[in-house]
Amino acid sequence: MRASLALHLALFRRQRAQIARVVEGRTEAFRAYEARYRRRTSTYQRVVPLTHVHQRIAASDLVYVGDYHTLPLAQQTYLDLAERALASGRRVVLALECVEGRHQAALDAYLAGRLPERTLMSRLGHGPTPGFGPGAGIRAVLAFAKRLKLQVVAIDRRAQGERSLALRDAFAAERIARVARAEDVPLVMVLVGQFHAAPCHLPAQVERALGDAHPRRGLVVYQNAEGLWWRLAREGRLGSAEAVELADGALCLMNASPVLCQQSFLDYLEAEGDDAPLLDRSAAERFRDMAELIGGLAGVPVGRELDSVEVTTAADGDVLARIRRRGRFTQAELSQLRKHILSRESGYIPRARTAWLASLSLNHAAEEAAHFVRHCAVGDAMDAPRGASEAFYARCLEEALGFFGSKLINPRRTCPNVTEWAKRFGEARGLERQIAAFVLAHKATESEAPDEAVKLLPLRRDRLFHGVSHALGYLLGDSLYRAFDAGQVDTADIRALFRDPLVDPRGAYLAWAARLRGL
Repeated sequence: MRASLALHLALFRRQRAQIARVVEGRTEAFRAYEARYRRRTSTYQRVVPLTHVHQRIAASDLVYVGDYHTLPLAQQTYLDLAERALASGRRVVLALECVEGRHQAALDAYLAGRLPERTLMSRLGHGPTPGFGPGAGIRAVLAFAKRLKLQVVAIDRRAQGERSLALRDAFAAERIARVARAEDVPLVMVLVGQFHAAPCHLPAQVERALGDAHPRRGLVVYQNAEGLWWRLAREGRLGSAEAVELADGALCLMNASPVLCQQSFLDYLEAEGDDAPLLDRSAAERFRDMAELIGGLAGVPVGRELDSVEVTTAADGDVLARIRRRGRFTQAELSQLRKHILSRESGYIPRARTAWLASLSLNHAAEEAAHFVRHCAVGDAMDAPRGASEAFYARCLEEALGFFGSKLINPRRTCPNVTEWAKRFGEARGLERQIAAFVLAHKATESEAPDEAVKLLPLRRDRLFHGVSHALGYLLGDSLYRAFDAGQVDTADIRALFRDPLVDPRGAYLAWAARLRGL
């Protein structure tokens, strides 16, 4: 197995386990439901072009498009398919699982221009602005329908317990069948969770609801089914496979890796309340824009350097290979980089001049852009070898500059303060409680006996070393931004800090901590 594929698969498995730990309600019925879907999507018959997909859709009456709710690309792909279907001249109806049937009246009012989008989204349980999660995709679908005056049917319902999936499918089937029975035989484009789209689930229920009197041609179009994706990856066919056809006639589009799909869900779960996804343009473009803005304030020219920086995300299957090609690393260093990638933590790797964005988060991208600006300012000094305690304080300051830079982009960003760390110490367990203990002890020592602070550093355990330096750095960066915003620290100070090679990182950290504490 290629190293890049092995890394991608390892990241997928780790993220799958992470998701499993936080998702509740996996009943026996759910597991059986999932298993039927996975059996259906374990292998394919042939690779087909997108033109074949569009032709099959045009020849169908009911098209079930699998959705990954937190991945905006999934909803955009659905819209692309619907737009192509409209070119056939047939009436197209959108049937959406993302809207419960009880909201049909509000949905109709929105489509008719009688209800503002903000009000509708509030009733559907989404905030006033797009963020992580399904909100952005739903907005795009509804705006599309309103602009083209399409009929939209809300097909979901609330249900709990062992029979919840069957009840939801039955409810959706009745609503879909109702519009599919129309005399003009519209093309009904159903957007529904991938598991529901399996032919033995919702499509079978719709067929029963229609009965023999109203036969309709159905088609299932999955998106990025995991089993098919990994099979194509192992065969080395991902680059050339736009879609595949399965033995039962279903199709599966291939435009996003399962890792990226998982990442969208984890981003949704882990997003800071004031964060935002990188939706409108590519991560690389946004990274460059942010680096130029931060570099301008820091007095660090980055224009020429931006031509050589590489921005990688989970969508790039060969992240580690790219990093290795761009810098000289020992096997031990590559092993550490691999662990870092698998930990779902973003990072800037100076030696490779590469930013790794583990999350499509505005805050994280801005933070790594600040690290890049810092690298442009001090060059190899950023990656200089240091003793353990000096490396700890250097990392605190690098984290502080990263957080400060992210606040320039998103002033609303917050981080846990000392009071919150005290609360975590009282409530948390394991590693988080240990990090809290070190953070609180160090903050107390900074003000009372700074010369003793070095004795409180967790230098022998990597996870504590990184966790504590990360937390202390964020606290310092947050204080630095607030002082800068209040005019208590001027631009010259910020520029000097960005250009400081940190010959004495401990002294620099304690000096800044004391200065900011006194403001």
